[in-house]
Amino acid sequence: MYPWFKLLHVFFIIAWFAGLFYLPRIYVNLAQVEAGNRGEYQRLLGMAERLFKFMTPLGIGAVLFGFAIPFVTGWWGSGWVHTKVTLSVILLGYHFYCYRLLVDFKENRNRYSHKWYRVFNEIPVVVMALALYLVIFKPF
Repeated sequence: MYPWFKLLHVFFIIAWFAGLFYLPRIYVNLAQVEAGNRGEYQRLLGMAERLFKFMTPLGIGAVLFGFAIPFVTGWWGSGWVHTKVTLSVILLGYHFYCYRLLVDFKENRNRYSHKWYRVFNEIPVVVMALALYLVIFKPF
């Protein structure tokens, strides 16, 4: 079972991260749209909504298969797995916060600048790098 769970986990992770990387980039553009340009704003908002709907099931698949792997391998007692689960919870929080930001854009309540979104966009990169380190080196 492990090879199949790993294959599915990696597949869903790649697809989910594509969304996690791109959605905040759309937010950068939304934050830069001039007030009078409703057409551009609506186009970008529609892109963001569709992307969020697409990436949510991918995130669910990534988490489900990621949580299944330690059980089928017996790794659940390893410290690195607990740290990786913590990183997964952080990513889930990031995903849900992206939804909160999307709702704010839909209701014209954006509070952040395009520069803030550029920094916000780097969070999943850092989490991914840490998770990869844990999976490759299993340090504890």
